[in-house]
Amino acid sequence: MARRRHTSLRTSIEDIDAAKQAPSTAQTQSPTFRLAFADDDFLTSEDTRGVRFQLEYLKTEFRLRERGINSTVVLFGGARIPEPGQSAWAARNEVQKQNLEAASRYYDEARRFAQYASLTSKALDYHDYVVVTGGGPGVMEAGNRGAGDVGAPTVGLNIVLPHEQTPNSYVTPDLCFNFHYFATRKIHFLMRARAVAIFPGGFGTLDEFFETLTLIQTGRMERIPLLLFGIEFWRRIINFEALAEAGTISPDDVKLFTVVDSAREGWDVIRAHYGLPEVKLAS
Repeated sequence: MARRRHTSLRTSIEDIDAAKQAPSTAQTQSPTFRLAFADDDFLTSEDTRGVRFQLEYLKTEFRLRERGINSTVVLFGGARIPEPGQSAWAARNEVQKQNLEAASRYYDEARRFAQYASLTSKALDYHDYVVVTGGGPGVMEAGNRGAGDVGAPTVGLNIVLPHEQTPNSYVTPDLCFNFHYFATRKIHFLMRARAVAIFPGGFGTLDEFFETLTLIQTGRMERIPLLLFGIEFWRRIINFEALAEAGTISPDDVKLFTVVDSAREGWDVIRAHYGLPEVKLAS
């Protein structure tokens, strides 16, 4: 992000440089002598967790504002779903291999869905309906790739994981972010979302789906198109009707989302909801 030419910022940078030039003494080598905003030990301490939350929120917010991104289309889905024709790298047995490779069709659907969103975004000078993913492999890669196919910018909200997640190569470099806190990452996923598309995935995908669904159900988030891609997958994974029959959700809660099976079907739901013009993909 380009540095803003404010006197206070220049002074801060100059002070950091000046502190590095101080003579080496017992006093200047003490941790207490470090400038607070240049002290990694202090900034990563338990006591400054709230500050780190704020910094993670602000850094991404400033950049998205600078780019004029007002609204987004969010794609969630499994990191383990391979591109068609590629082996299922995450499979641990033959059954998983077969199922993951069969699910590769959703890679193509996510890619096409992102193309629909990005062509719509292009007509709006890339201020609205900008594609956002978690920045990793699988469905996330397909979403960023679909936007790149039509020359559109695309956002990746990565997060540091035990097995480090490397950003996929299709994320726009200056819109590629990295988070420590899931909470601040989730805020940026949803605060600009005009639609959320959920593709088959695991625990992370289920978490993202149910959090979005709960925010809509409780009125903490505007009701937007919430799409579940993969009729057979979701029918097997979650018995929504059983929840309604048990009385633990309202019968009308199953209408808060729409189950679809193709990119065109999903984008038509969004297009109808917002009265958007039709866009056609290149053959």
